[in-house]
Amino acid sequence: MTIETEDVAGEDVLFERRGPLAVITLNRPDALNALNREMCLAIERRLRRYEDDRDVEAIVIRGAGDKAFCAGGDIRRLYDAGRAGEPYPQDFYRDEYRLNAYIFRYAKPYIALIDGIDMGGGVGVSVHGSHRVVSERLNFAMPETGIGLFPDVGGSYFLPRLPGEIGMYMAMTGARLRAADAVYAEIGDDFVPAERHDELVQALAEAPFQRGARSAVGRVIRDFAADPGEAALAALRERIDRCFAGDTVEGFIAALEAEGDDWAQATIATMRGKSPTSMKIACRQIRTGAELEFDECMQMEHRIAHGCIAGHDFYEGVRAVVIDKDQQPRWLPATLEAVSDADIDPYFDVEPAGGDLDLHDLQEPTESEADVHFAPPEIDEPA
Repeated sequence: MTIETEDVAGEDVLFERRGPLAVITLNRPDALNALNREMCLAIERRLRRYEDDRDVEAIVIRGAGDKAFCAGGDIRRLYDAGRAGEPYPQDFYRDEYRLNAYIFRYAKPYIALIDGIDMGGGVGVSVHGSHRVVSERLNFAMPETGIGLFPDVGGSYFLPRLPGEIGMYMAMTGARLRAADAVYAEIGDDFVPAERHDELVQALAEAPFQRGARSAVGRVIRDFAADPGEAALAALRERIDRCFAGDTVEGFIAALEAEGDDWAQATIATMRGKSPTSMKIACRQIRTGAELEFDECMQMEHRIAHGCIAGHDFYEGVRAVVIDKDQQPRWLPATLEAVSDADIDPYFDVEPAGGDLDLHDLQEPTESEADVHFAPPEIDEPA
């Protein structure tokens, strides 16, 4: 067993070999394992090496500590660099999205052990893998509209492909899901208690890969899988599908007002606190993404990210939530009614100064690989 680092990322991400299994550990526990550009570059480079290495059969990614898998991108660094006019935010989003796309099409089993907080950038390096294992400490959300951003890292692809209108509900509210909810929403494939994750990693390292890597991984995980319990989300499903079935944020709020219960009123209050511009971006993003292929979604998100970095609400949202922590963002415009379709169009239509996201050098997924994502699990052949 060897543990290595990459010069570009230092100790922020660790790489370990356990026989045929490669283990990637996001290693910033004091920062809830938040991603920076150097980590994204290091992970992509090492994944490329593992893909070409015939002795590597599968990859596990996990987070250090017991609080978070990954709480997202390093927002404070993005804020500081953007305020200073540095190119870091644009470089970060380009390299992060390239990594997300590479994981989506990765040829070998990629197992995310999602223990603790998983939000934003952490979702991008977990949910697109072939196997997603959640623990009882899971705290999963896409809360970006609360800081003037949007549910990115492939959110425009996976959110509209969740059952019913769960994806739109998550994008509009930043709703946090626990393990049972994540499995119900088909974000997590299996539930394995956190105390058994180390044991699961060892079992994966000893799996009979000669019978087929993907099926071998599936069998091992199922041997450890447990019942996550009852999903609170299931009781809300009918109302979620009814209230978030439209195409406008104003329509969602009107539908919630018609419900008239405590849940609906609380949901409206949550939505009213988020960036009106971000909410309208996210609504269009989710509906558009439902009709796009994964690479097209990432290219769309790349344009939106550049627009957000050049705008007002991202910096105001980070100030209010992360820096001053007064929780009183002054959005501009301040209301949904003041944000027109014409205001949102440039986020989707304007090509960034450096050009659109280039994914042409990433290996194309085979049909069988592409079908793994948000599809029913494979059925193994009889032993």
